[in-house]
Amino acid sequence: MSRAVIEKLLEVDRLQMHFPVKGGFFRRTIGTVKAVDNVSFAIHKGETLGLVGESGCGKSTTGRSILRLLEPTGGSIMYDGEEITHVKGKRLHEIRQDIQMVFQDPYASLNPMQMVGNIIGEPLQNYHKYRNQHDRKREIMDLLQRVGLPEDAYYKYAHEFSGGQRQRVGIARALALKPKLIIADEPVSALDVSVQSQVLNLLKELQAEFELTYLFIAHDLSVVKHMSDRVGVMYLGHIVEIADKHAIYDNPLHPYTEALISAVPNPADKGRKRERIVLEGDLPSPENPPIGCPFHTRCPKAMEHCVTTKPALKEVKPGQHVACFLYE
Repeated sequence: MSRAVIEKLLEVDRLQMHFPVKGGFFRRTIGTVKAVDNVSFAIHKGETLGLVGESGCGKSTTGRSILRLLEPTGGSIMYDGEEITHVKGKRLHEIRQDIQMVFQDPYASLNPMQMVGNIIGEPLQNYHKYRNQHDRKREIMDLLQRVGLPEDAYYKYAHEFSGGQRQRVGIARALALKPKLIIADEPVSALDVSVQSQVLNLLKELQAEFELTYLFIAHDLSVVKHMSDRVGVMYLGHIVEIADKHAIYDNPLHPYTEALISAVPNPADKGRKRERIVLEGDLPSPENPPIGCPFHTRCPKAMEHCVTTKPALKEVKPGQHVACFLYE
């Protein structure tokens, strides 16, 4: 993608999503899970920002907070120049035309009691996007064709399809309102490896055809590299590094990013074995995160002040931001 396109479509600034932990007979708040803690990034029009990290790091919660499926507890979300963090009612309904989501599990995200035609057509009905039933059906048929499904899929139920075909239905549903931004939350992780590449290539083709912008959430670094222009690495609710994908994969700066990348096979190594960095210890609980740098309990390069002070996300190379005291 040409970096001449620099207009920002989405800006997330110090986003927080904290969940109260209830306990006791009276269900009082006894703690807080900091699922997303001061996350900041921007996505430019037409690009794909990949968000990657271990399970439980806050990737999906970030995506759901942006779409306002979860109400953020702090920070701000700017969409196309408009503050949308706390909009409600009619305006939120309008904004959701422009921001759609492709969910992780195509088995759980589709209503088994509805025909595919009705599943895809539901957004069109909710937003009054057709003049009559003939126009509605024609639009749905066009969407089926664009995602590679036959016309007779219109009259079938979701359980009659494979996982890959179901995800194509989910993609068609997300496209129905002609959104500008699609949040793809682990869209291929529940699919067989044999069909993952087909769905990924479809997403790239649709992006070019409809001039879409993607927030692509995944834990598979090879998938993220294939799909993304830039990559943000999350750990325990924080962005620890964000940069162009080539910088992330060829020259990772944060010790956590280095450990993740060391596990990814690299054909460019031409048979040379890349040294695997194995992290010691367990991932801390977001209910009781470490003081200081969130990664210091597992970091092989941790210094004394990492234990007490949290590093800020700073640009240390052109376009490459990292939260680490090694680059102060």
